Amino acid sequence: MLAPRPASSIRRLPRKFFFVRRNPKKVLNRTRPPYRRLSSGLAGSAPLPHDVALIATVAMSLGYALIGGVIASRLGLSPIVGYLLAGIAAGPFTPGYVADSGLAQQLAEIGVILLMFGVGMHFSIPELLAVKRIALPGAIVQMLVATALGAAVALAWGWTPSCAIVFGIALSVASTVVLLRALEDSGTLASEAGHIAVGWLIVEDLAMVLALVLLPALAGPEGASPGGLILGIGVTLAKVAAFVALMLLGGQKVLPWLLDQVHRTGSRELFTLAIVAVALGVAYGSAKLFGVSFALGAFFAGIVISASDHSQRAARDSQPLQDAFGVLFFVSVGMLFDPASLVHEPLRILAVLGIILVGKFAAALFIVLAFRRPLGLALTIAASLAQIGEFSFVLAVLGTSLHLLPGGAESLILAGAIISITLNPFIFALARRLGGVPAHDARRSAAL
Repeated sequence: MLAPRPASSIRRLPRKFFFVRRNPKKVLNRTRPPYRRLSSGLAGSAPLPHDVALIATVAMSLGYALIGGVIASRLGLSPIVGYLLAGIAAGPFTPGYVADSGLAQQLAEIGVILLMFGVGMHFSIPELLAVKRIALPGAIVQMLVATALGAAVALAWGWTPSCAIVFGIALSVASTVVLLRALEDSGTLASEAGHIAVGWLIVEDLAMVLALVLLPALAGPEGASPGGLILGIGVTLAKVAAFVALMLLGGQKVLPWLLDQVHRTGSRELFTLAIVAVALGVAYGSAKLFGVSFALGAFFAGIVISASDHSQRAARDSQPLQDAFGVLFFVSVGMLFDPASLVHEPLRILAVLGIILVGKFAAALFIVLAFRRPLGLALTIAASLAQIGEFSFVLAVLGTSLHLLPGGAESLILAGAIISITLNPFIFALARRLGGVPAHDARRSAAL
């Protein structure tokens, strides 16, 4: 048995140790850094430091999305449904954790940029020009039909004509992320239907850029002047043409050369960094200098990169980032939705859903059939466009701030977006089944 150590050999601890044991709160309060309370955080928990709001938003949003996506997949539903429900759970209209919706929306915008950049790398200018005969008139006619339906319903509610037109435009444009996700999941992105749908989406994107530019003119004193509207349209078209010319002429030489120089370094991380920098840099520059959308700028950047010898590697390296930030897009959409609106205005929400799910679907279907295309292709395109998304949110927020939309319009648009995005995977699958599209065609298209 070991003999006990003599008391003299026991190391004496400093007096402050015992002071801490007796008065822990007093000592800890001396060294605790100043914290600032955030609007986001767990109910009843201690406030978070101000510099972890981004980390908390990303961590909790992805964690909620993982749980919701797994549950939705186990139930046989699309993971998108789980992501949207995760956003509702993390939003300000439900109890518990409240994420920073502003940060989440900016992160989601990065996902849209990376996704459109990846889509652009799978397309070429000849392929886009090949579908212009159906995508250009089809997108214009469908937007006019949806705008007319939305305006007619809003006028029946007693809204002013300007409010009714803006409301109809918000219901006429499809979500980039939802459309591309549906085409990718079905393996039809590289097919003829995928090319037409993406070309259709580009035309809608350009039309919404014009709408966003013209809204302030409509709200201002010069809005009643036809000359002011014509001038605004002319300036916007000139900016878009200048951007496209710059990307197709100068970008085709500079961006592939840049990737080739980075590739010669042999560093994988530098190559991935170059891809992300090009996608985000071109998207941001196009928005600041030419007034086009982030998505459109990233799409043309991807088209330019597709001409280089490293396009396949660029698409492969950027895919994980596209997936992660794409999930944040759906979570951010869910954060904006107030479930109480389903109880307060059910009939108006049903009218909005009728325009999105029936009106837009039928318009796209008849337009494609009018060009003598197969029924399966027409159903695929119509189903992919039967939803609304990010541009509708931007238009709703801008229209409300300019007093071109009444207060309740934003909640109706959000409800229509949430429900249409949730139902879109089922509509898409049903349309392909009705069109007689066999499963092996989807696998063959995915392999192209």
